[in-house]
Amino acid sequence: MLEDSSRVARFGVNFYNFIQRHAPWFHHPYYLLVEGLSFLNKNEVSLGRPYYDQVLRSYRPHLVFSVHDCLNRGYFQHARKVLGKHVRCATYCSEFSGGYGYSRNWVEPSVDLYISRTETAKNYAIKALKLAEEKIVVRGQFLMPRIYREALTPIERHRFITERLGLRSDRRIVFLTTGGAGANNHIALLEVLKRHSDKYQAVVVCGRNQKVFLEASRWKERNPDFSCNITGFTNEIHLYMQAADFVVTRGGTTTCAEALHFECPIVFNGFGGVMPQEKLTVKYFMQDDAAVKISKAEDFEALLADWFRSSGKFSELKRRFSKMRFKDDPRDTIRLLVDLARDAARGENRPALKVVGA
Repeated sequence: MLEDSSRVARFGVNFYNFIQRHAPWFHHPYYLLVEGLSFLNKNEVSLGRPYYDQVLRSYRPHLVFSVHDCLNRGYFQHARKVLGKHVRCATYCSEFSGGYGYSRNWVEPSVDLYISRTETAKNYAIKALKLAEEKIVVRGQFLMPRIYREALTPIERHRFITERLGLRSDRRIVFLTTGGAGANNHIALLEVLKRHSDKYQAVVVCGRNQKVFLEASRWKERNPDFSCNITGFTNEIHLYMQAADFVVTRGGTTTCAEALHFECPIVFNGFGGVMPQEKLTVKYFMQDDAAVKISKAEDFEALLADWFRSSGKFSELKRRFSKMRFKDDPRDTIRLLVDLARDAARGENRPALKVVGA
């Protein structure tokens, strides 16, 4: 809806991906600029409206559902203008916590249903952004269906490690991953891991970044004694999470939600700074000492050395991390959305929700 609707929006998305890969610190001024959309789109879509209008008239949906901060304000008002007052509008906000980085663009006051990932983020939407509490439900589990279905048994995990990944089952596996755009510091981290090759091996995912994939592949050729598996973009992150002992990643909400679901502890990659939206995720886990953040390769070296000297520290980290795992059923969220669409199809006005905070 952003990339295809407007050249300006497409540039914004591409620039976001660029700074994520090369200059995370620059996202702070960029974030403040994007916050201006909350005023630009206060009552109507300003950029890409003809495209959005065409989509609405073509599909004529009963429900407009947003999972992106820049697709709420203005979009819901325009949907009602085109489709009539009975169309329903809902938002799933994936942020883990509130504060700086929680975009004002997430909250359109006229939304019919606002789904928050955590109680912490819900409270921020109510207190700071003045969203009506009766419109909000908290649902942590909202990943792709296959992620819930494809849970590996111990035997399947062993086969996945040895046959699919070509790794050993008697050494810890470190999962080095990126967002889809390929933001990473893989080579620096691999240089540290190879000094601990008697204890660690690695799974390396490079995202849609061909340059990084080639660099990692060449590194592997130069270091044949270190056991690692390297791949580009994949839709099997959830399988790698189940194989790994811990993951090194930036604070992307989806990746971290998958890690939490499969109880794979997170070491946050803070090289070059942490982007505003990522700060919300990092803060959520680190405030309970359920994750670790590194800012340079030396930090990673020190962390591995600390875990080697005190093996119980990693076990305790994993215990605190696993304790934060969400227990709700993702099908409950789907039922809420389907009920909203059915109300619209029947032309009914939906009463206030009865499941706030459930």
